[in-house]
Amino acid sequence: MKLLLLTGLAFFFLNITPVAQAASPQELPMNQIAEKYVKLVLAMGQRDPDYVDAYYGPGEWKEQAAASKSALTTIGQEAHQLHEQLVRLGLPKEELPRLRWEYLGKQLDALSARVRLLQGDKMTFDQESRALYDAVAPTYPEEHFQKLLAEIESTGAFPAKDSADHRTLSQRYDDWHKAFVIPKEKLDTVFQLAIQECRARTRAHLKLPANESFTVEYVTNKPWGGYNWYKGNYHSVIQVNTDLPIYIDRAVDLAAHEGYPGHHVYNTLLEKNLTRDRGWVEFSIYPLYSPQSLVAEGTANFGRDVVFTEPERMKFEKEVLWPAAGLDPARADQYYAVQELLKKLSYAGNEAARQLVDGKMDANAAVSWLEKYELQNPARAKKRVEFVQHYRSYVINYNYGEDLVRSYIDKQGGTAEDPEKRWKEFGQLLSSPRLPSGLR
Repeated sequence: MKLLLLTGLAFFFLNITPVAQAASPQELPMNQIAEKYVKLVLAMGQRDPDYVDAYYGPGEWKEQAAASKSALTTIGQEAHQLHEQLVRLGLPKEELPRLRWEYLGKQLDALSARVRLLQGDKMTFDQESRALYDAVAPTYPEEHFQKLLAEIESTGAFPAKDSADHRTLSQRYDDWHKAFVIPKEKLDTVFQLAIQECRARTRAHLKLPANESFTVEYVTNKPWGGYNWYKGNYHSVIQVNTDLPIYIDRAVDLAAHEGYPGHHVYNTLLEKNLTRDRGWVEFSIYPLYSPQSLVAEGTANFGRDVVFTEPERMKFEKEVLWPAAGLDPARADQYYAVQELLKKLSYAGNEAARQLVDGKMDANAAVSWLEKYELQNPARAKKRVEFVQHYRSYVINYNYGEDLVRSYIDKQGGTAEDPEKRWKEFGQLLSSPRLPSGLR
């Protein structure tokens, strides 16, 4: 199973004084709405422990939210009133203020939807993802995944030993896959090498604050594979879950997704360019169940293809990571060819989540589906189902988010054939309030 990754779930704050120039008269009403929005998100965090993903604004606002403990009904009413104020301001003509206006509107819509869900409203998987993340992932029939499995089987990468070998394709893949686990005693060495390379490549293309940094921790008993806890002041803590074996491809995946140019860079650039330089206080807080998460996860996943071209990644893997992990680099080409095929199965996970949330499949059936159509072993399938049971439609933010980001960057000219343009467009997206509606 490909363990899912989230951007942290911590509550933290710093007293930050933006260095932006004084707001123009046109910006003042927007700034007032933004401040009220932040306080509403903090209030929601008192009712929904997962809701506030990161906060580094004024400490007294968090203290006020904790003291007031607003009721869900009150939060919902105030979110609706704030959205009406925003609409009355009218859509700004300039692009960045317009994106800001749209951002606040969508985030407030998602806040209202989350209130309704906690109050007992029932939504289907697709209704929920549209309300919270401003997107609905495509649906695929079972036949689609059956054809993909037949394609994978036809490669002969992990064949049956003989006519007496009755292992399923999933079991044969799992047995083959075990040869590519990073030994636990080498995990940190391999991961740190991946981080250093991703950081150097990212800093060569994107201007980051000189004091940006993050630390790495290894944890257990989590429903996710990795987490970025953004602390503010350009610092993150990245946690890697070691409940299950970690395969060699995950070193770059984790380093890029959680660090460079993924979540750490995304949060750092938002803090630098929007919160500090422009004084847009709404970016000092990150509500998890909101459209911002689709862009955060989509850019983090796509960042793996931004930081390395395919030839660059293969060279780095063979010359650095595989030897450091004690694995045979001669097997790298075959390994990544298989992983590329398996990536096509990622939407099978969405289908399991959709059926589970909609009550058309129970947890055991979802586990079986993932074992069959994502070629996951039982332990990984169960871990994935635990994630879905907790985070529900959030799963679309990874694969569908990546697809939306990739399509958007490609349309701007940032194709694989033009890596420099890809970096430029990617950096601009990370530094802007653009959300899912603006990617389509």
